[in-house]
Amino acid sequence: MFTFDQLAGFIAVAEELHFGRAAERLNMTQPPLSRQIQKLEKAVGAELLERDNRKVQLTPAGTAFLEEARRLLALAERAPVTARRIASGRSGLLRIGFTAASGFSILGPLLEEISAILPDVDVDLQELVTGEQIQALETGELDLGLARPPFDKEVFDSRLLYRESMMVAVPAGHPLARRGGVVGNDDLKDEALIMHSPLQARYFYDLVIRMLPVQHGNVVHTVSQILTMVSLVAAKRGVAFVPRSATALGIQGVEFLPLASSHGEPVELHAIWSRKVSNPALSRLLGSLDFQLD
Repeated sequence: MFTFDQLAGFIAVAEELHFGRAAERLNMTQPPLSRQIQKLEKAVGAELLERDNRKVQLTPAGTAFLEEARRLLALAERAPVTARRIASGRSGLLRIGFTAASGFSILGPLLEEISAILPDVDVDLQELVTGEQIQALETGELDLGLARPPFDKEVFDSRLLYRESMMVAVPAGHPLARRGGVVGNDDLKDEALIMHSPLQARYFYDLVIRMLPVQHGNVVHTVSQILTMVSLVAAKRGVAFVPRSATALGIQGVEFLPLASSHGEPVELHAIWSRKVSNPALSRLLGSLDFQLD
């Protein structure tokens, strides 16, 4: 196998097409440089240079090998730098999980801040419900989650990223929309409801149940995604309870009204991560990130 010193010697001779100038460039004498090239050619199994007393030129094999030699040497020179940057958290990969609802609320501003703090770190995004994020964080498949409570505070550390109120989404032209103002519990007792799935959207399901005396006989659809709920409202299939950030979806045919029972911005989104942080990029981010993004 050839060495990186042999590659450097070959590149110098190939670029100078002169052993003397190449040796001078490498701060060495010509005989050891000639021996390096001979050993390289033996290791490669092909003649790379044609030389006589008057000139040096590349063989076809040497021309092809030159490009690869430059690439290999560049990689060898870059590898320690890359390793140091990853160890310091300045390079590498950060795997972030997010809920669908956070995708149209906090995700954009958060990614901008991450890019400013870690411009050379690649970000891998995965849309997952909170339960899936927690599993992925436990197995090391994710570094950071944007998730809803509750979660095990002995296993995960967290920071509150965002708080918002719940609203009721109604079809445009609905009597509640024409009336305007705050919607109370009595206003909803006869309405067809589009509800959150108690399995796939447990956080929002539990939140709505705590806030409102939901008549389960009025539930006409049960879905897991906020976007689906709002789309069904636009199709006049019923009314739905959604976080305020859903107003950013811009779906035609839907109006959003405040809920009387939504006190103190009850919808929370947290950044969560394992207390056993092993990714240097995450450690660097956590030391610099401004969590006041709301």
